[in-house]
Amino acid sequence: MVKPLKSLILALATGCAVLISGPALAQSGDNADDKSVAQSVESLKKQVIRLNRDLFILEEDLLFPASTQFAVFVSVDTGQFLKLDAVKLKVDGEVVASYLYTERQVQALERGGMQRLYVGNLKTGNHEVTAFVEGIGPDNRAYKQAATLDFEKGTGTAALEIRVQDRSSDYQPTVSILAWD
Repeated sequence: MVKPLKSLILALATGCAVLISGPALAQSGDNADDKSVAQSVESLKKQVIRLNRDLFILEEDLLFPASTQFAVFVSVDTGQFLKLDAVKLKVDGEVVASYLYTERQVQALERGGMQRLYVGNLKTGNHEVTAFVEGIGPDNRAYKQAATLDFEKGTGTAALEIRVQDRSSDYQPTVSILAWD
């Protein structure tokens, strides 16, 4: 719906600009007429830009309505038992996000930052979210752990957090998925 509307508006605006600038400039030999035509074209361009902005806002509202919006964040409270390398996210068995971290990004997460891993749409109802965390674990060994959460998506926006933490009881990192209220 939005794409045909956007195309129609652009075609109309382009056609109007051609109609105004082409014949009007060809017939006029007067500088005053040239200036008024240029001003009309400039005014049309500004209107097209405003319409394009409004269409973009409408398109965002259509693509990500609040009733279906779903976001997943990553936080890290570790550093001693895990050096984070990558995170992969599956929603209802389908991989929706995968991310490899740089040294600076890992340091930012370890200092308390959060990363928005995924934003998308999700229907209301029951869903399964699985996060796979990879990195270098204790004794410099490759480490991979997964966490799964079954949750019910309501009519509002849903947000989940993938939390990677050190667990000092057995000197291992843990991965958990928490639903935000």
